[in-house]
Amino acid sequence: MNAMSDARHPAVSVIMPVLNEERHLRGAVQAILAQEYAGEMEVVIAIGPSTDRTDEIAAELVREDPRVHTVPNPTGRTPAALNAAIKASRHPIVVRVDGHGMLSPNYIATAVRLLEETGAQNVGGIMHAEGENAWEDAVAAAMTSKIGVGNAAFHTGGAAGPAETVYLGVFRRAALEQQGGYNEEFIRAQDWELNFRIREAGGLIWFSPELKVSYRPRPSVRALAKQYKDYGRWRHVVARYHEGSINLRYLAPPTAFLAIAAGVVVGAALTPLGFVIPAGYLAAIGLGSLPAGKDLPLKARWRIPVALATMHMSWGWGFLTSPKSLAKKVIASRRPAVLANN
Repeated sequence: MNAMSDARHPAVSVIMPVLNEERHLRGAVQAILAQEYAGEMEVVIAIGPSTDRTDEIAAELVREDPRVHTVPNPTGRTPAALNAAIKASRHPIVVRVDGHGMLSPNYIATAVRLLEETGAQNVGGIMHAEGENAWEDAVAAAMTSKIGVGNAAFHTGGAAGPAETVYLGVFRRAALEQQGGYNEEFIRAQDWELNFRIREAGGLIWFSPELKVSYRPRPSVRALAKQYKDYGRWRHVVARYHEGSINLRYLAPPTAFLAIAAGVVVGAALTPLGFVIPAGYLAAIGLGSLPAGKDLPLKARWRIPVALATMHMSWGWGFLTSPKSLAKKVIASRRPAVLANN
């Protein structure tokens, strides 16, 4: 490859944190290796302490393709896995992919082009949720509707432009090193927190609908509830750690949770009129689920309100019950410097 080609197609490191990903890991890595990209590429998988066949599948992938490598992540925590993979990687462009995310065929080529065209430090696109059964189809519909996630462009789509955060992300390594990588105290919301620091340092985060990653939703109500409770919990930590980082969209779920809880208490203890609030909420998500599920079979459509309520109430509960001790621990850590010796 000549010098001009090198400039147009810089070498890329794809980093992937995995824990209990036997269901999707092989497909996710194959989607990376099949990318329509002319530059050099490596895949670094950070392996957590899985209880399924993830380690075995990762070892097979390493044997099958010299571009695939693994590093240990004994904590099992996502930000620690990401930092370990970044430190073990070597190329100037760093692409984050999860073990259950499937890149579209030209994802990397498009992202590299957008980095050059926009001058951004990080570019990302749409989290395209796709289910493999009726429940997952319902969750996918909920996650891509405005009634489910508000106006977040990486969920619902929209025009290309500057963004607060993006799904996963394709970074310039220099930006990651300047920020010291991910803050490992943030068990969740580490993407939002890192992108906030990049923006505070003057960097540009760019969203483009040209970029799409297929995402596999959580397979049960319980798993979805835990996911969204953690999201709410850690988004509150970000708000405490970075003043001015909260907006009305993030306050909607805890407000709805409190209003519904108050309505139930008033309805049970004082007057049936209190039940108007939870009844109104149920009616709203029922009506809101109709356009979200218009192309789905009935078996999936009736599950959409369940998914919506699980997402809203779990996020709201997590936000409201987020302990202040988490923020104190995060604040004590201050600026991460885990990549200083890279």
